[in-house]
Amino acid sequence: MDTNSLAILVLLGTFFLMVLLRFPIAYAVALSSVFCLLTQGHNLTTICQQMVKGISSFSLMAVPFFITMGCLMGSGGISEKLIALANACVGWMRGGMAMVNIVASYFFGGISGSASADTASLGSILIPMMVEQGYDDDFQLQ
Repeated sequence: MDTNSLAILVLLGTFFLMVLLRFPIAYAVALSSVFCLLTQGHNLTTICQQMVKGISSFSLMAVPFFITMGCLMGSGGISEKLIALANACVGWMRGGMAMVNIVASYFFGGISGSASADTASLGSILIPMMVEQGYDDDFQLQ
């Protein structure tokens, strides 16, 4: 049996064993990948360096800043103005508050470009407004 076949067996075997032992999936994937790389002959220091290199990307570093920007925009009053604009556009229609939520998210997405920033700033305002107007707590658009 060559090294690659053995590595695949180690990868799948340790993954399914950890799943059966009720490890969280993220840990099962990470640990089985490390065991697979160790089986192929890689050093543990090289594996750690590659893992750190993989998470230090610009895109991943930008996500907390987008969320911070969303919180700042929400506390600065921009969110309320966007909601008022969306309410003026579509609030008069049937199911208007749900449509206001969507249109305000469109506007906010154009400003920030981040769904997580949108949720951080608009969700804390619009969800209580929707519940206040009679929508269920678990309301979802179909």
